[in-house]
Amino acid sequence: MSKVTLSVIKADVGGWVGHSGVHPALMERAKDCLEAAKGLLTDYYVASCGDDLNLVMTHALGVDSEAVHRLAWDTFVACTGVAKKLKLYGAGQDLLSDAFSGNVKGMGPGVAEMEFEERPSEPVIIFMADKTEPGAWNFPVFKIFADPFNTSGLVIDPKMHAGFRFEVHDLYENKKVLFSLPEEYYDILVLIGAAGHYTIKSVYSKSGDIASVSTTQRLNLMAGRYVGKDDPVLIVRAQSGLPAVGEVLEPFAHPHIVSGWMRGSHNGPLMPVSVADAHPTRFDGPPRVIALGFQLCEGRLLGPQDFFADPAFDRARSEALELADFFRRLGPFEPHRLPLDEMEYTTMPEVMKRLKDRFEDITD
Repeated sequence: MSKVTLSVIKADVGGWVGHSGVHPALMERAKDCLEAAKGLLTDYYVASCGDDLNLVMTHALGVDSEAVHRLAWDTFVACTGVAKKLKLYGAGQDLLSDAFSGNVKGMGPGVAEMEFEERPSEPVIIFMADKTEPGAWNFPVFKIFADPFNTSGLVIDPKMHAGFRFEVHDLYENKKVLFSLPEEYYDILVLIGAAGHYTIKSVYSKSGDIASVSTTQRLNLMAGRYVGKDDPVLIVRAQSGLPAVGEVLEPFAHPHIVSGWMRGSHNGPLMPVSVADAHPTRFDGPPRVIALGFQLCEGRLLGPQDFFADPAFDRARSEALELADFFRRLGPFEPHRLPLDEMEYTTMPEVMKRLKDRFEDITD
């Protein structure tokens, strides 16, 4: 059986208005670009969350395909041209280079890709977040694939009972480590609890099948300056030996705290919302996430289902708003504002440079 590749490549190429949304003209331009490349792709879908443009593509060229990455890059460049004409905010801000060099990794856009053989039924959920960073996925991915209180299949499904393998990336040292769970349950938590430093890149079944993959790039680490939060994407396959759709969605029934929000410098709740509500406004937030469900059929994308439009997540939204009120009352104080070591790409270094000669030793 031939394999299918699912590629999700995203970028912020211009906000409408401010950082809140993607202008319809950019969505149409992206669709035109992908439609023109239909011979390269099996299928595609263009989505947005906040001010990020997300290209969902299926094809038979494998991960890291130069042709597919070039198509995504050229699409973002074309959309940047539209954004500049419309004077949209931050036009092309995620494109850190002037020319494509064979792969968009390290060039600004976020990439999540997986290659697999389609099962008799292939449900896939694509999560897209805005105003946060890749570590935002650590908590829900751990609960989906490792927490039996969230995922009952880990206890009662013979195909899942052996657990999963987690690939964790050190974003600062550019290294990775593989954990086998449940055997190394406590060891992995030492790292992934520090979500700004270590992120879960991918999850595999014990037989080696890919189950989940996420974007893990940190824009500020690549650019050496603050250029916006990374607004990550997460792909999760579901059912038939993997967590059920309901188990994949369950971690979002109660919002957890992520970094990002205004100027990428604040902590706040990750609020699950429908596509229609994925336009953060209050203090450029709070951070939010959408969940698009697709059924794959010979590489074609049947969907999406807008999962978080379900009123079952209304209480999660209410909890998120209560948490947002709490954090906002703290203003520039931690824990609403990020710790100093996370503020190195803001005005903090300039302030410390000005104050350097004013610090005196404490002698008593």
